[in-house]
Amino acid sequence: MAFKRNPQVFSASVAETTIGTGDSAVTLGGENVYPFYSFDAPIKNPPLVGVEFSDKGPRRDVPGIAAFYEGAETLSDVAKRACEMPGASFVCLDLESADPNGDDMPVEDAVKIAMEVAGAVTLPLVIQGTGNAEKDGTLLGKIAEALQGKNVLLLSATEDNYKGIAVGAVLAYNQKIGAESAVDINLAKQLNVVISQMGVSNGNLVMNVGQAAAGYGFEYVASAMERIKSAALSQNDDSLQTPIITPVSAEAWSVKEAIVSEADFPEWGPVEQRGVDMEISTAAASLASGSNAVILRHPDSVKTISDMISALM
Repeated sequence: MAFKRNPQVFSASVAETTIGTGDSAVTLGGENVYPFYSFDAPIKNPPLVGVEFSDKGPRRDVPGIAAFYEGAETLSDVAKRACEMPGASFVCLDLESADPNGDDMPVEDAVKIAMEVAGAVTLPLVIQGTGNAEKDGTLLGKIAEALQGKNVLLLSATEDNYKGIAVGAVLAYNQKIGAESAVDINLAKQLNVVISQMGVSNGNLVMNVGQAAAGYGFEYVASAMERIKSAALSQNDDSLQTPIITPVSAEAWSVKEAIVSEADFPEWGPVEQRGVDMEISTAAASLASGSNAVILRHPDSVKTISDMISALM
């Protein structure tokens, strides 16, 4: 008897969130099938790959990253070069210097940096805050005001600061925001609900549901994303029908495999390749679990994941 395939296409779909402007704008979400199930139905907007760089500049201690940014002396130069990385759909500025537990750069200076980068890039811009809820509550609102008309994505709003960010970034200045929760479908849903009650629609929101490097508790991340995607599509849960974005690079490049020297662990091979492998493995698993976009650092990782997405579409 001939095999009869029954495509699994859902009547529900993930909302679309667009960042950037003009011809370079990109859209996350919009799918009504599970990740990479393009054999069931066309996937309207394939997953995206973003390039992260710090306001302190790129990682000069990683040969492949250093070589890619060679000659890029100013932050504007770095931003322009990041936009040229093969496979990149958007770029992500990490305001590392503004972290109160680090350099604690004043908000006004961080806003100036965001404006400098926004004026230099040719791809849509994502801006990561400091991870400090209090400072981000002020900082991201100020950036949203300074970058009116740029349609940037600001990461992230948490349960401790979402009110100010939702009002200041989305309702006042028409930017996009990320809702950051801690690897739990119920926490993700709760945060989306309270943000929506502020008047923010799914089309102005993405989720950052947490991240971990492959092998470091990543199974919890995968489980959370899979449950979220299933609830959004099979149960038509509109509170979870927002795209997912996953900042991979910070986790992937901070684990032991990516930082210990080859002299200490010669059997592990070159340290840079280990970091690339960790970044690629984590990104691929995130996309397979339901993420609509991943943020990476290394040129080899960006190209590999971009090629993987193209091959599976």
